[in-house]
Amino acid sequence: MLKKTKRRQCVSLPAMYAIIRKLLFYIDPEKVHHMVMKGLRMACSLPPFRSGIRSAFNVRDARLERELWGIRFPNPVGLAAGFDKDAKYTDELACLGFGCVEIGTVTPRPQPGNPKPRLFRLPADKALINRMGFNNDGATAAAGRLKKRKERLVIGGNIGKNKDTANENALSDYEAGFKALYDVVDYFVVNVSSPNTPGLRELQDKAPLTNILNRLQVLNKELGNPKPILLKIAPDLSNEQLDDIVDIVATTNTQGIVATNTTVSREGLKTDAGKVEAIGAGGLSGQPVRARATEVIKYIHTKSNGSIPIIAVGGIFTAADAIEKLEAGASLVQVYTGFIYEGPAIAAKICKGILKQYK
Repeated sequence: MLKKTKRRQCVSLPAMYAIIRKLLFYIDPEKVHHMVMKGLRMACSLPPFRSGIRSAFNVRDARLERELWGIRFPNPVGLAAGFDKDAKYTDELACLGFGCVEIGTVTPRPQPGNPKPRLFRLPADKALINRMGFNNDGATAAAGRLKKRKERLVIGGNIGKNKDTANENALSDYEAGFKALYDVVDYFVVNVSSPNTPGLRELQDKAPLTNILNRLQVLNKELGNPKPILLKIAPDLSNEQLDDIVDIVATTNTQGIVATNTTVSREGLKTDAGKVEAIGAGGLSGQPVRARATEVIKYIHTKSNGSIPIIAVGGIFTAADAIEKLEAGASLVQVYTGFIYEGPAIAAKICKGILKQYK
């Protein structure tokens, strides 16, 4: 009788969140993010609630497990960088059933990011536009929080440069972030693809990118316990640029690619063009990026003959979306905008959908 009751409760969770989401969407996106996460922290601080949250949102099955770079992921559904920039909520996010959480983007020094408002919803497109600008407390603060975490959870460290660091000095910023997080993360992601830090995407060019990745690999060996280093790329790259990325990854012994970041494109949106124009600059994420992200994944997978592990990001809301990415050549997937629109059950829903493939 108890099992049936739990099953009915789990089925109703998405419907409950759909109602709650309508209320939350009346509040500024950045404010509601912190409000909800503080509420989750409060709930998780009480053992009975923490246990209930785990029971509702965690799907455990050996068929979901993945192993990459010697790291065991309990399932292939992770939370992308940008949601928990400062590693403040990793213990709480572990209760929601994610296979990994990528913190950041973290910069060596704290910075406030771009002026507010800087995060915007496009409900008609199930999308977000953000121009956050790497707002974070700095690498040292993030490392300190991760040292105190209680939950066992695979953690990725997404690193970038400070806004006021010139591109010719960017390498020193990536080195500093790498050193600060080295002992507290399981893998690294080098972010040179955000559209919200001026000039950052220029670091995707062959010479500067090769220099950064080669230096981090040397540092990786010097520090004694080499961690996987991945590269996060933009969806706006041409096939010729993707060819360069594949070559760079091979020559620098980079362990994988995160595909993709947000796009600067505004093509095909259902939202009124005037509203989109009024929002202004920023990276677009969510369903409008889904098809292009899949194209990039498929292209890289084919071009590299499947030799490059890929973490897929972009427009993943459902199990079908995740399976599309996995079939295109990804090894793992990450959600962000889908988490905002679908709610806390997203990892569980996707995992259950993947398990149906095995029946």
